[in-house]
Amino acid sequence: MGAPRVAVVQFPGSNCDYDTVHALGTVMGFPTRLVWHQETDLGDAELVILPGGFSYGDYLRTGAIARVSPIMNAVIRHAERGGLVLGICNGFQVLCEAGLLPGALLRNAGTHFISDWVHLRVERTDTPFTRAAQHGQVLRIPIAHGDGCYFADEATLDALEANGQVVFRYCDAGGMVTLESNPNGAARNIAGICNAAGNVVALMPHPERASETLLGSADGRVLWESLLAGVARDGRMPAAAGRR
Repeated sequence: MGAPRVAVVQFPGSNCDYDTVHALGTVMGFPTRLVWHQETDLGDAELVILPGGFSYGDYLRTGAIARVSPIMNAVIRHAERGGLVLGICNGFQVLCEAGLLPGALLRNAGTHFISDWVHLRVERTDTPFTRAAQHGQVLRIPIAHGDGCYFADEATLDALEANGQVVFRYCDAGGMVTLESNPNGAARNIAGICNAAGNVVALMPHPERASETLLGSADGRVLWESLLAGVARDGRMPAAAGRR
């Protein structure tokens, strides 16, 4: 079996959909196609990506309207069957609104939109998106968001930590998790999480914008290389491993 078949969901207001198709399709060679939000079937997709952008102009609140788009019923069914789902930036917000991930993304601390490079520390290496990474590896990946402050109540945060569901954490270039390395005020410097099963993963930074050296970093490729590593190891589409 070759590279996984990818569906990139396109909402009104998505603006990283073609970036994602380029990174997965052109750069990595994955069979990749766009799926319009009014469709109700994901076809033969093995991996579904909810890309970044401003779905429905972020009206009401980020991700809230996209969550009720017709395609989301298919995304939820795909996830519940154990299929792989990745949310990037606005996609993270949509997955939280859909109840596939806990917590919410709030306005950045300081209320400013931030477009910058950040460092992420890989906290978990047995998800389908991090198997090619090393535990504690530091990735340099860009962010571009105004509502990227991850929030959950203390009980939920404690459960995420206990269950190993924090996948990425903001850090400095040396891998230290500090207040100064947190760009948006996210609770416990959380930049990305997964569900309990490990098949639904989301992060605020944009790995698709760090998949080629000419863009300033190719560190985002580790997510896509992890998928290929899983196929090479198992001879099939990588499955979630559950808790680390």
